[in-house]
Amino acid sequence: MKVFTVVGNRPQFIKAAPLSAALREAGVDEVVLHTGQHWFHTMSQVFFDQLRLAEPRYRLDLHTSDTDAMQPAIAAKIAAESPDLVLVYGDTNSTLAGARAATDASVPLAHVEAGLRSGDLDMPEEHNRIETDRLAWLLFCPDDRSRRTLESEGVMGRIYVVGDVMADASRMFAPLARAAFPVPHSPGSYVVATIHRQANVEQPRLGGIVEGLNRIDEMVVFPVHPRTRARMQEERLTLGDHVRLIEPLSYLELASLASQARVVVTDSGGLQKEAYWYGVPCVTVRPSTEWVDTVAVGANVLVDADPIALADAVAGATMPAGRPVLYGDGHASERIAQVLVATIPSR
Repeated sequence: MKVFTVVGNRPQFIKAAPLSAALREAGVDEVVLHTGQHWFHTMSQVFFDQLRLAEPRYRLDLHTSDTDAMQPAIAAKIAAESPDLVLVYGDTNSTLAGARAATDASVPLAHVEAGLRSGDLDMPEEHNRIETDRLAWLLFCPDDRSRRTLESEGVMGRIYVVGDVMADASRMFAPLARAAFPVPHSPGSYVVATIHRQANVEQPRLGGIVEGLNRIDEMVVFPVHPRTRARMQEERLTLGDHVRLIEPLSYLELASLASQARVVVTDSGGLQKEAYWYGVPCVTVRPSTEWVDTVAVGANVLVDADPIALADAVAGATMPAGRPVLYGDGHASERIAQVLVATIPSR
């Protein structure tokens, strides 16, 4: 069996690591294509180095997030490989480009993280999720809520609740990260901030977020996404002395830093979940989240771009006692591999 995997950005490299290992263990031939949506070393190649991912057979190096630019290039590689299945992750433009390319080539599509919805159609990612789920033949859901969402939308594919591959990655890599990358601050003595979504690097939202970070009464460690840094410089936005700007971190470096923070402030979907698994409260600078269970149990607070709400949420952030297990047990990858082996006939 040959699986053609499309990845393109930081979260997808992380998700791919445990599943690629499970596919190898199951005897599946995996061909990896890297679209180049993320191309900076700390956001791309370092994942293949540190997480020991198989080197991509194809690197498009398009240095773009434009779906229309990626789709024909992906389609050409699918045609060259003639895989049994195309596999995509999450909700990025690389995800949608891979899904469309698979559909055009009449190759079955599998979507990992199927059925997630934030309810916010102003987010491009929400449209990507919906369309990809409508195109997929195999839909791998992190939880029952996602399954019910897909059933209510009447998707045509086969639905499987397997858990979250990010839980697999967290289980595998967080202990290694803390050992490999000691943090130069006492655990629980700082706040970690990550801001990168397109909507949040535009005004007036970016200004509100910067003001909110400036209102925090604790040390904030802020690994700055290249796009965020550029926009802050263009808008001449300055941060207080308590906010320590550092270069973007590799996944393992960030895992070490975030897992030992007192609070995480982020607009990343993946980091919201990881913070929960680390036992670190989260403040999310978005109006909505697809990970609503973390909000429901009190581990995550949505503050949009309101600076006062952001600072207040950080000051009062705590983890609920006896927090429930959310989004799987760390073995989703093995379940996905088992479904693929049982579903797709060997050549």
